[in-house]
Amino acid sequence: MRLAPIKPTSLAETSWRDQLRDAYNSPQALLSDLALDVGDAATTWGPLTMRVPKALASRIEKGNPADPILQQVLPSEQELQVAKGFSTDPVGDLGSKHAKGLLHKYQGRALLITTGACAVHCRYCFRQNFPYAQDHLGALHNAQALDYLARTPSVHEVILSGGDPLMLSTKRLQSITDALASMPHIERLRIHTRLPVVLPDRVNTNLINWLTSLPWPVVMVIHANHANEFDASVDHALQSLRSVGVHLLNQAVLLKGINDDSHALVALMKRGFQAGVLPYYLHQLDRVSGAHRYEVAEHRLLELMEALRQQLSGYLVPRLVREVAGAPYKLPII
Repeated sequence: MRLAPIKPTSLAETSWRDQLRDAYNSPQALLSDLALDVGDAATTWGPLTMRVPKALASRIEKGNPADPILQQVLPSEQELQVAKGFSTDPVGDLGSKHAKGLLHKYQGRALLITTGACAVHCRYCFRQNFPYAQDHLGALHNAQALDYLARTPSVHEVILSGGDPLMLSTKRLQSITDALASMPHIERLRIHTRLPVVLPDRVNTNLINWLTSLPWPVVMVIHANHANEFDASVDHALQSLRSVGVHLLNQAVLLKGINDDSHALVALMKRGFQAGVLPYYLHQLDRVSGAHRYEVAEHRLLELMEALRQQLSGYLVPRLVREVAGAPYKLPII
């Protein structure tokens, strides 16, 4: 049951954007504030720029170069290395475009590339080479993508993705969902976002009011890879979302040196559930160019899933999957 809308405040849209402007954008500044050797910072890296909100950086352990959050966001010169089997479009996004800003891979659901912007730049991002400048749901492409959805009644679920859809203003999100509301075949809305974790102040009164107004069940899939990514501010943001009926799921990526041991994964699933989030997917790394340092060996994947099944209740065990270009769904590994 949804609660009554919350009265918006004048700072509802500005405070989180101020935090974005204040984010770290150089390895040297981040390492310096973490009391780490700035001389160890990469001086060159792949195509993805650096961005780390200070809300997320505050959860990194000072003086620990192996911190699991730091290792997800710190650029490395290894991103320039060529590795066999790694490519710029590892999951076949470009082959699944049916309109500017729209991907349609799987039966019954379609994905809108709402924006190319993200609050944090994860170094393993599978879309880091995606041509966002030409292919996102900007004003010029709105009509084409929405027209495709309107004339495709087999699509029952729309996924807002990117980039990160919550990087858009709530007013812009409202304009998208207002257009979708005129399509009677749309039954569900799914939102893929990292912002409630990395910039929890984005879950503000305006956002909650927008979610409350939507005519469909809403599923929000957040992205956290380690229990340390949760803190009281994240808990509060997630509770606000749950209070208006949003169904919360977490998808994680298995990352070498970050969460590729059973203790880390068990802690992640338990901590997420404590915050009100059910595990969804545990992804094998998408083999995007420059991310080979994160790949976990295949045999290790199976060992970890066996350990999770032994230590967790069934509802806390995520589905281990890989995405293969051209496949009709994400493929279970075990």
